[in-house]
Amino acid sequence: MPESKKIHVGDLRVGMFVSKLDRDWLDTPFIMQGFLIEEEEDIDIVSEYCEFVWVDAVSPSKAAAYSSNIGTASQAKPAQYVHKVSLQEEHKKAYKAFRRARSVTCSILEEIRLGGSIDSQAAKDTVNDCVESVLRHPDAMLWMSKIREEREYTSDHCLNVCILAIAFGRQLGLDNLELKNLGLCGLLHDVGKMRVPADIIDKPARLTPKEFSLMKAHTVHGRNLLLTTKNLYSGVVDVAYSHHERMDGEGYPRKLPGAGIARFARIISIVDAYDAMTANRCYSRAKTSTEALKIIYAERGKQFDAELALEFIKTIGLYPPGSLVELYSGEIGFVIESNPRRRHLPKIILLLEPDKKHKKKEKIVDLSFIEDGTLSRRYLIKQVWPDGSFALHIREYQDKGLVLKF
Repeated sequence: MPESKKIHVGDLRVGMFVSKLDRDWLDTPFIMQGFLIEEEEDIDIVSEYCEFVWVDAVSPSKAAAYSSNIGTASQAKPAQYVHKVSLQEEHKKAYKAFRRARSVTCSILEEIRLGGSIDSQAAKDTVNDCVESVLRHPDAMLWMSKIREEREYTSDHCLNVCILAIAFGRQLGLDNLELKNLGLCGLLHDVGKMRVPADIIDKPARLTPKEFSLMKAHTVHGRNLLLTTKNLYSGVVDVAYSHHERMDGEGYPRKLPGAGIARFARIISIVDAYDAMTANRCYSRAKTSTEALKIIYAERGKQFDAELALEFIKTIGLYPPGSLVELYSGEIGFVIESNPRRRHLPKIILLLEPDKKHKKKEKIVDLSFIEDGTLSRRYLIKQVWPDGSFALHIREYQDKGLVLKF
């Protein structure tokens, strides 16, 4: 391992590899625990959160290896999206589309639970609506995907995986048909759970080995259900069967080696895990998006495809829409729109004062104004909190129409 040296952030230069910070990594927006300084903007981001860092003395050739194998500060920055409409305009459309999609998804799964067949046309229509919204402006549907009902976990999870997968596919540059096919894979990936006993699905404690075997069988049930469904993209069957396979060959049901796992199954595997980790379950509480992304990063090359894991981190960004955040000022609010250029400076609606009492009137702040000095640095984000912290639930604010008024 190279020798580390403690320096002031003012002495950082392009080409240096930052291996340690003067604070816990979890207190910063840096998903990668160790990154290469590739441009001056990376230094600016580090300076906003740290006073001192430790750098490794590496040669240019080693720096290139670090960049490809470990990460860079810029990997936490977004791809450049072209939004066809404003977020405000898209929220109005996405709100209606999301409500329809939730209703249809619940109906599809309930029909399967009762022994019926999959309504393939309803599923495709739902996915098409989601694709159209994400292509116009992804943040609106990503905000909606934060809204959950714990008692409707499976249906909400299926719809959320659909939305997240489409946004991920957009990041990957998939065309319209590919996005629709990928979204359909996400929507139907867990249909097999409708054939697993409800007391196992909803058990609020660790499953026994026998119960876990029954749970794992949902991949086989899903494959069988989808094989008998007409007019569906064939890849949906493979994804339902393979989304719990792992790159290290330790997944189920077939323990496929990484080379044997199709790309869409690799994508849904990542999205499925992320959405599950960030949801309240009957046996575990939700992780923040930052915590979930750190786990995905740590599992790259083992559980998840390494390249796709990094691309997914870029897709979600540091503070995805709907994240509940605390600023250094002590104020609390929800992220309502990401910043296409610098995602650590999103737009936020502030709801609580520094003493955690409700504001008399909600306040919207655009953190990008910190860059030109017109907004105080005390508005930088200090921490991400799980939905429901401080008695703030995104569902309640969405139901009040908050997202439609900003």
